[in-house]
Amino acid sequence: MKDISLKDLLEAGCHFGHKVERWHPKAAAFIFQEREGLHIIDLAKTREGLKSASEFILQLSKEGKNILFVATKRQAKGVVTDAAKRAGIPYMTNRWIGGFITNWEQVVKNIQKLTTMRKEKEDGSWSKFPKHEIVALDKTLRKVDAVYGGVSQLTGKPDAIFIIDIKKEVASLREAMQYGIKIAAIVDTNADPNLVDFPIPANDDAVGSIKFITDYLADAYMEGKKMAEKKEIKNARLLDGQEKLKIKKEKEEVQEKTEEKKEEKPKKRGRKKKA
Repeated sequence: MKDISLKDLLEAGCHFGHKVERWHPKAAAFIFQEREGLHIIDLAKTREGLKSASEFILQLSKEGKNILFVATKRQAKGVVTDAAKRAGIPYMTNRWIGGFITNWEQVVKNIQKLTTMRKEKEDGSWSKFPKHEIVALDKTLRKVDAVYGGVSQLTGKPDAIFIIDIKKEVASLREAMQYGIKIAAIVDTNADPNLVDFPIPANDDAVGSIKFITDYLADAYMEGKKMAEKKEIKNARLLDGQEKLKIKKEKEEVQEKTEEKKEEKPKKRGRKKKA
């Protein structure tokens, strides 16, 4: 992973916290100073939190596990969606689906419904219906896709979750905590950092701050994926080499047995003497 410079964090606007009167006492350790009624975040702590979260996500990806990106606030939707798509990460930016983690069985049914509808539209199965029914089906598909499209690749509950603004995304935070799912999050000065496993103290409102952090974590996920693929190729080559060695050995054994049989002389049978 590339180094995180304080200058980059500063230019992204990660240091601007909330108004002093809105602060959370447990965020005190991340506050550098107060300036004109605003809390200024210690960017050294931001860098530390981002590095820790990225290392966790890299390892998660390396192990073949997944993470869900959650950001439903207006200024975060676009940048988070773009970063997640680029890295192949499941995301939820329309609205949090109540029971997404706690009622996973129902979520699976809706994802399967979306997959089926997409397939039927693509293969022309809808062509047998009247025009007004096709219009209705297309409307339903768009509606389901808007909610479940970003998570349609999930085959099980997420192994971890990354949240933009834990004050806004309370429902997702609670569900993840309830099931012991690891949480990484951008935590501003108005929130309790102790609620998440990997807090990244930073501005959770500015697009620049959200984009810098989200892109960095998406890159970490992609790097972990590449490392996993390289390991898989290496193991495949190793197994292939072992298989070839085994075949070679078996051929040599067959050859040796063949040569031994050739060297063996047939025993002559003697005639029995008449009494």
